[in-house]
Amino acid sequence: MSHAAKRLRTGRDRRDEEHLRDLGYQPVLARRMGGFGSFAISFSIISVLSGCMTLYGFGLVTGGPAVMLWGWAGVGLMVLFIGMALAEVTSAYPTSGAMFYMAHQLGGPRWGYYTGWINLLGLLGGIAGSGYGAALFIGALLDLQFDIEPTPESTMAVFTAILLLFAGFNLAGVRMVNLLNSISVWWHLLGVAVIVAVLAIAPDSHQSPSFVFGEFVNDTGWSNPLYVTAIGLLLTQYTFTGYDASAHLSEETTNASVSAARGIVRSIWVSWIAGFVLLAGLTFAIQDYAATQGADVPPAQIFIDVLGTDGATALLLIVIVAQLFCANAGIAAASRMAFAFSRDGALPGSALWQRVSARTQTPYAAVWLAVAGPFVLALPSLYSETAYTAVTAINVIGITPSYVIPVYLRLRHPHRFAPGPWTLGRWSRVVGWIAVCWVGFATVLFCLPQVSPVTAASMNYASVALAVALLLATVWWPFARRSLTTPTYDTSGKNAELLQEVI
Repeated sequence: MSHAAKRLRTGRDRRDEEHLRDLGYQPVLARRMGGFGSFAISFSIISVLSGCMTLYGFGLVTGGPAVMLWGWAGVGLMVLFIGMALAEVTSAYPTSGAMFYMAHQLGGPRWGYYTGWINLLGLLGGIAGSGYGAALFIGALLDLQFDIEPTPESTMAVFTAILLLFAGFNLAGVRMVNLLNSISVWWHLLGVAVIVAVLAIAPDSHQSPSFVFGEFVNDTGWSNPLYVTAIGLLLTQYTFTGYDASAHLSEETTNASVSAARGIVRSIWVSWIAGFVLLAGLTFAIQDYAATQGADVPPAQIFIDVLGTDGATALLLIVIVAQLFCANAGIAAASRMAFAFSRDGALPGSALWQRVSARTQTPYAAVWLAVAGPFVLALPSLYSETAYTAVTAINVIGITPSYVIPVYLRLRHPHRFAPGPWTLGRWSRVVGWIAVCWVGFATVLFCLPQVSPVTAASMNYASVALAVALLLATVWWPFARRSLTTPTYDTSGKNAELLQEVI
């Protein structure tokens, strides 16, 4: 790197740290991510090869091809509105606490506290969803190659191994996380291209466009097609979560006020395009709808029908690696949220969770919390076949509302908000209200039962999980309110910069 480039980077980094001190925090995390890294972590968590693949079977039952394809197009647009509105607030408040800090500043301590709790719940649910989905696909691969039939116990064991593996990567520092996320972007884009190309060329026959874009299937037990269509949107809304990672890693990103905001928006529209192409490619290639629908892992059945065992194995490996990238990025985002939430005294045991390694400048205790939480959330999968879908719903109803709470507060109290360098200008209020209204609708929607009749095994426990989280938050509030603060530091210590390296 030239001396001029180093001076430019140093000046930009100094401004980032001065801004962070102005927001009330002493820099303790290493700024080793650039603009591409900020985009890469959100794109990796959205992970169309994780969300689309793991819930593809749900989509086949709940509305079928028409709801999957048109739902992706429509919900993706709504998510883009959410992302733009969130990006604008992120540009003004680039901290690891993200929505927690934004809500605290715009609405007060109680708003920030509850926003932080539901955001953390959603992040942990996302890790559980992507990691357990990867375990399911690994089980399908082992069955395909070695006739090792997966069981709930073996799937949980694989899931546990995944969590421990990526705990190790995250403990190695943000440089390792950033490297893996950068690889992840190209793996996802090339993976989608390879899968769609193979499914376009290899089959002897394809489904018709009228089937792919117009076939409605309802095997949920519910008779109302509008209700089925609505709950079928879960596939898209679940996939489009986790893009707040750019905000959570902003204290480790250079030029954070711009890079984090751009990372959020870019990760959404790139995923929107890639996901639509992937869903269309899969659905055109279905050979036997009933067999695909009834398979343990429906995309694997499509691969087998088209390519046979060996070809299916190769495509499954592409999907599995992408899902692992997603889980790794999710642990990074959740650990930064837990660290920031504890830094302000909002979690039980905050003194532990905010600890940072002197060697790697990583919140190591928060990384372990980000591993233990998803493990606990996934445990019901040992006893309930519908538990995985419930975990994905926990992710949606936990994390998505937290995206628009700061947006709502910014709209409600415009005099409290000073825009950052990335702004929507005159479109800010229109985009913001569209985002708030959509999330209000989606949050109610995904608390509803997904299959009929509703039994103990088929019930959607997402609403129960959200209620438990809010109850725990309420119980802890009398204690947290005594220590919940936004600390202020002396901004004169300019010589305390961290050694930084932009990747």
